[in-house]
Amino acid sequence: MSWWRSITKRRSWQSFVSLFLVGVIASGAIAACSGGNSASNNTANGDKQITLVSYAVTRAAYEKIIPQFTAKWKQEKNQNVTFTQSYGGSGSQTRAVIDGLEADVVALALALDTERIEQAKLIEPGWEKEAPNNAIVHKSVAALVTREGNPKGIKTWADLAKPGVSVITANPKTSGGARWNFLGLWGSVSRTGGNDAQALDFTTKVIKNAPVLPRDARESSDVFFKQGQGDVLINYENEVILAAQNGEKLPYVVPDVNISIDNPVAVVDANVDKHGTREIAQAFVEYLYTPEAQREFAKVGFRPVDPTVAEEVTKQYAPIKTLFTAQDMGGWDEVQKKFFADGAIFDKIQASR
Repeated sequence: MSWWRSITKRRSWQSFVSLFLVGVIASGAIAACSGGNSASNNTANGDKQITLVSYAVTRAAYEKIIPQFTAKWKQEKNQNVTFTQSYGGSGSQTRAVIDGLEADVVALALALDTERIEQAKLIEPGWEKEAPNNAIVHKSVAALVTREGNPKGIKTWADLAKPGVSVITANPKTSGGARWNFLGLWGSVSRTGGNDAQALDFTTKVIKNAPVLPRDARESSDVFFKQGQGDVLINYENEVILAAQNGEKLPYVVPDVNISIDNPVAVVDANVDKHGTREIAQAFVEYLYTPEAQREFAKVGFRPVDPTVAEEVTKQYAPIKTLFTAQDMGGWDEVQKKFFADGAIFDKIQASR
């Protein structure tokens, strides 16, 4: 683990009872959550407790991965590790950590959310280099979920701009997932030979085809499935794969020009040093890149970053002809400034609706 830091970090922030805490897993056993100050996250018998904060759709994978890791740690270190887990919308989880939810490890939907925690002085700069693959632990792409039989003939991004097509997507000002959707729309033009003016025209037409812009991806799904609004829902490929595994066969297409939805993981430096959990937190992050953990991510629909596992499960995913990244579009700082800051492109599109 030559890429792990060993320097002493700052110690700050008080413990906070979060409404987002949803469960505790201790070596695979469920225990009740409790608030208060967990002094150094130590127990009298030397056991340790760490807190993982992630976004909602990762839960199914971590419920398999965490018992594997704790069993391995117990075997190698003869020490019990308890995991407190918190799941919710990535943006909400980010705000909770900044406001005092003492995460040891954050696994969020996009690097921009992790950068916000860095800006709050809880994660040291350079966290992207602290884990393999620039700290991207798994990936996905955008999928277009249609009504049964696909009556509007949705096949590509371009179909979303057609008159009479009602599109459901969340508001990128409030939803991390919706930012991926927006970049998918814009990049489908700009990364295939179009200029910014053409990308703006296309994206504006799609946003105008959206009858509502729900606050987050979960609300978008409710609008589409429960309220019956819209002809097409922009969603994550991993979500529709997981839904199919749970018996919900959703009709969908994956555009062959697509955005690589890259999901990062990071150790929260200020908290692990406060809790005395840096070694375990770093080891856990490292474990997420092992074939064993990568297979669990793949089982719930994520595209693994481990090349061997990716080859094993390649038939599970739709082929992508042109795959672009947020970095291809200037990186998250530039993306935020250009598209999502106050007065930027999205606000101008909204004002024209």
